[in-house]
Amino acid sequence: MDTLFLSLEYKDPIWIAIAFLFGLLARWLGLPALVGFLAAGFSLNYFGAESGVFLNEMADIGVTLLLFTIGLKLRIKELLKAEVWGVTFLHTFLISLMLTAGLLLLKALQLPLFAELNLSSALLIGFALSFSSTVFVAKVLEERGDMVSQYGRLAIGILVVQDIFAVIFLGVSIAKIPSLWAAVLIILLIVLRPFLFKLLTKSGHGELQILYGLVLALGGAALFEAVDLKGDLGALVLGILLGSHAKSQELAKALFSIKELFLLGFFLSIGMAGLPNVSILLTAMVLLVFIGLKTGLFFLLFTRFRVRSAPATATSLALGNYSEFGLIITTVAVSYQWINQEWLTVMAVLVAISFALSSTINNHADDFYKRFRKKLEKFQHARRLQGDENIDLTNIHILVCGMGRVGSGAYDHLLYQGEKNVLGLDSDELIINRQNKKGRKSGIADVSSPDFWSRVDMKHSHIEWILLCTSNVKANAITASLARQNGFTGFISATTHYPDEEVMLRKSGVNAVFNIYAEAGLGLAQHSEEIISSTSTEVENVTISHSTYKQGRSD
Repeated sequence: MDTLFLSLEYKDPIWIAIAFLFGLLARWLGLPALVGFLAAGFSLNYFGAESGVFLNEMADIGVTLLLFTIGLKLRIKELLKAEVWGVTFLHTFLISLMLTAGLLLLKALQLPLFAELNLSSALLIGFALSFSSTVFVAKVLEERGDMVSQYGRLAIGILVVQDIFAVIFLGVSIAKIPSLWAAVLIILLIVLRPFLFKLLTKSGHGELQILYGLVLALGGAALFEAVDLKGDLGALVLGILLGSHAKSQELAKALFSIKELFLLGFFLSIGMAGLPNVSILLTAMVLLVFIGLKTGLFFLLFTRFRVRSAPATATSLALGNYSEFGLIITTVAVSYQWINQEWLTVMAVLVAISFALSSTINNHADDFYKRFRKKLEKFQHARRLQGDENIDLTNIHILVCGMGRVGSGAYDHLLYQGEKNVLGLDSDELIINRQNKKGRKSGIADVSSPDFWSRVDMKHSHIEWILLCTSNVKANAITASLARQNGFTGFISATTHYPDEEVMLRKSGVNAVFNIYAEAGLGLAQHSEEIISSTSTEVENVTISHSTYKQGRSD
């Protein structure tokens, strides 16, 4: 068997096929596919396989694309909020000290591997363990459809500030000072921003748009590497520069499948980073206990910074893992012989296990909050953050949840039909501001959170109809289920893309499901009939000229 896998040393595509089978098995067991990818990596490692050039390049491209798409959805002002930079600074400082103290205590107990630590090496490992995984958290948020929710934006903001800390550490530790050209490059990118905007507009909606996104992400990484800055940071900066463009979210969606494919290489390579022996596995299991301390400290700090208990809980659970940056920091420490080589394998195993554990926990985050809501609310600050006040639903008869293109169209149709008591809801502050400027009454709310529905008094509410118009079907299903659990007995309708998703939505309490793709042809036919009847009611056989069609569209 060993001979077989040694012969596959550079046949990464076969390993990807094996990862697919493990991912399929994980999905069948009700676990996220990435847990299967990690298991595949460890299994391949056990049989002697090592990651080749193709797999490593695949992992690097996946992480670069991920950070670029994060930048497209990130707003700089999010990083300037006290609950972001304040919590990150305090948490990094406090948890590093707590972990260092814990490591030294384990050293005193003469446990294997811990016995060789001194104060400086314990501090280094404690700092490495203080980080949460940008890659993992972003993937979890995307799967839940929560990237632009309050807790999603908060989590991404924390991770970006942590990444800045990591970049500073790496620069100091390896004495790699950014080139003088770094400042020139950043200024040049800002100056060229209008030109980059124009190119994105001209790229259209197909393969040119995707290619342009790849050029910016990979090109940004290469430029930053050239001036002695971390390449991933370059992809993030390019994404931020384009974030305010009207087509930025469309670009992020266009790159989604490519990014997911390449991220497979990242999760597979994490599992293949090192083969644990009994001592390493026991060390990893001991350090896994500190995730509870890390998560609890996040929650306590968030609530002290006036974040509501629900988003504080969701963000803390999302950040309750160890990071790939921990691996990078440990690699640097091992290369300088600051710590033993075995700690690199410990970190690889620890990161992989924390991903698997955190995946399972985040799948049940809403259930956890509902079960312990009253206890968690005791920690809630008496004051609210600006924009986090309760939403007034007095005299509202219809809720449109998700105010993107579909939600906006539904809202306008309801107004056209004479409905005045309509309210649009969305978790993206930018979208809500835009909708209110256009005269659509809208409010910021994370409708897929138990916290929102627990604050809605259904007994005295006049809500009769809820339209679920978000692009994430899972988020729509969660919203419908929460509404039913909190006593809503009215009508719920939702959009979907595939027939198999309809079953999930109906089980969640949705009364009517509109398949966007299946109904597109019907909508086109009905729209055409309306144009034909409006342009000619007397002629039996009507021929519509191009000019007549254009006039009908404008009408």
